[in-house]
Amino acid sequence: MKADTHPDYHMIKVQMTDGTTFETRSTWGSEGETLVLEVDPTSHPAWTGGNQRLLNEGGRVAQFNKRFGGLTLKKG
Repeated sequence: MKADTHPDYHMIKVQMTDGTTFETRSTWGSEGETLVLEVDPTSHPAWTGGNQRLLNEGGRVAQFNKRFGGLTLKKG
């Protein structure tokens, strides 16, 4: 096996959006650094189920006509 083919795997701290932290092993950063998350399972709508909007205003043809219905081709 070749030497130095694997990245450095070390302990880091991860800080969640609510301020809680935990330690894990990672290849990110260097030993002892803190990874501050902007989005995590406690704040992202995919996990929390909040702020969901369903936009169903007709089919694709209706959406096309709504967007481009006012355009005309001038003959001349």
